[in-house]
Amino acid sequence: MTLNPDGNTQSLVWVKSSYSNGEGAECVEWAPAHAAATGEFLVRDSKTPDAPFLLLSRQGFAGLVEYAKYRG
Repeated sequence: MTLNPDGNTQSLVWVKSSYSNGEGAECVEWAPAHAAATGEFLVRDSKTPDAPFLLLSRQGFAGLVEYAKYRG
């Protein structure tokens, strides 16, 4: 899968989840514009932006959000 014309995720706009703690220890980011354009929900650890990321379906992403709400 090619995510961008240059073949990497660096040019994606990543947004920090509101469920990440404010101290930088548990930072989850996602790429909402990519999700809106493709239906693929990309999720990554903000501390390791060059590491592999998760590619979730809409249902998988919704499940992750529900889990984050539950675990607080």
